[in-house]
Amino acid sequence: MTRQIDDAELLQTYRGTIRPLYAYVSRRVGGDVGLAEDLVQETWMRALDAWPARGMPKEPLAWLIRVAHNTLVSHFRRARPTLADPAMLDLEAAKFSPDTPDIAAAVGCGLSRLRRSHASVLEAFYFDGKTVAEIAAEQSVSERAVEGRLRRARSKLKKVLNKILRPAELRGHAGGTEHARQTRTS
Repeated sequence: MTRQIDDAELLQTYRGTIRPLYAYVSRRVGGDVGLAEDLVQETWMRALDAWPARGMPKEPLAWLIRVAHNTLVSHFRRARPTLADPAMLDLEAAKFSPDTPDIAAAVGCGLSRLRRSHASVLEAFYFDGKTVAEIAAEQSVSERAVEGRLRRARSKLKKVLNKILRPAELRGHAGGTEHARQTRTS
């Protein structure tokens, strides 16, 4: 039997979680206020649907962030980002940050198509601003292991973004070799 949640407790939980939840979502959408508000609202609507029947979780913010994460992944799987300048997606650049809506949308779209292990290390590094040392400590691995994971995850993300962002007629055609091949056979 679940315990009833009273309005005062729900309001207190809302007030205590809305800012960190919004910050979590906002970073991942590059500060797109409208999209962040929509996704936070959708997350809270799911809580209001689930909590009366199941009870409020012991860690409401953790529950909300997990739901927000899943909501973001669903959103970005449906999205088809457009990017004016794909060169802005230099994942290897020391100062790269997905801090604009279009860059965040492209990265979020790419992350939504990666394995969770790759996506989580990139998310911690790019969106949460964690250092290699912090990620290593959280995952109980060496910094070198995290660096390797980041390198492999970036490589996977680059491949995914190449497929997503490049027009269909250019995908997989390095330097126009397919066009040259077609021209020679014509």
